[in-house]
Amino acid sequence: MKNEQQTVYVGLSGGVDSSVAAALLIEQGYRVVGAYMKNWTQDIAGNPCPWEDDLRSAKSVAAHLGIELKIFDLQTQYKERVVDAMVQAYAAGLTPNPDVLCNEEIKFSLFYDLCREAGADFVATGHYARILDGRLTQAIDKKKDQTYFLYRMPIVSAQRVLFPLGEYEKPQVRELAAERKLPTATRRESMGLCFVGKIPLKDFLGEFMELEPGPIFDEAGKELGRHDGAALYTVGQRHGLGVGGGTPFYVLSRDLKANSVTVTADPSQLKKSHYDIGGATWWMQPENDASYQVRIRHLGELLNCKLEEKVEGNWRIHLIDGAHRGVAAGQHAVIYDGDFVLGGGVIQ
Repeated sequence: MKNEQQTVYVGLSGGVDSSVAAALLIEQGYRVVGAYMKNWTQDIAGNPCPWEDDLRSAKSVAAHLGIELKIFDLQTQYKERVVDAMVQAYAAGLTPNPDVLCNEEIKFSLFYDLCREAGADFVATGHYARILDGRLTQAIDKKKDQTYFLYRMPIVSAQRVLFPLGEYEKPQVRELAAERKLPTATRRESMGLCFVGKIPLKDFLGEFMELEPGPIFDEAGKELGRHDGAALYTVGQRHGLGVGGGTPFYVLSRDLKANSVTVTADPSQLKKSHYDIGGATWWMQPENDASYQVRIRHLGELLNCKLEEKVEGNWRIHLIDGAHRGVAAGQHAVIYDGDFVLGGGVIQ
């Protein structure tokens, strides 16, 4: 087969998606090596880290497929580049996205480089995305598309990255796993913080920063309730406030110095027709007066927009026929040109 001389390192997480990705690549004739990233092993506030179960599952998949499994211990780098950066962002009043950070700093930089140094011609993962003509492109399954999390992956890495699941829909992937009798065919999807597991944000941040209760005010300055720490809340948040008595309230703003949260019952106040991004990175340079689409959350609504360059790396996004609600500093705004990812940046 045409691919038999090429080696692919597949990031085996122990889940069904990466397992099917590895199986498909074997069937395409590649020499496949499984690679497990040991990024986090710490239990937090009684919440167990799932790494041992994940590794055990990855080993069973590798054995089933008859491939080698290498383990890459990246705990130090993950702590420094993802966890510490995330905690610092929350402490500064921002709303970071650790999945974007992990893909940019760990999976497609550090892990990618280590795999290439170990002899990989390509590096593959079980992400739902595609690389077409050298550009990051949405997956066929729009309900599972993960390009929002991937938009900051280094373009140079993309030339040697494979996303075998990009052409499939999730139900098909489950069927492929069952047909191949993969040990992960019925395993539940992982939830929660990337590599850390399903853990309340309060418990996680409380491990690394001091959280103090404080007041929740309405716009008139009336105290409606108490919060567990202003850093835990994000602009636009509705659930988990513990105020209202039937009236829905939304987080309007936070004051970390005063450790207070202000809410509103009027969601229209959260809508913005334009906002700025910094640290922009582009797969293709935006064109003047061209119309694109933008989203500010994973699988969030895509709204038509135009881009205005302010200074190098800083752009203003003008929404053409709508408004985004709950635009929070630290979130990522990702720009699309149809199915192609144009790029994006961090909301200021």
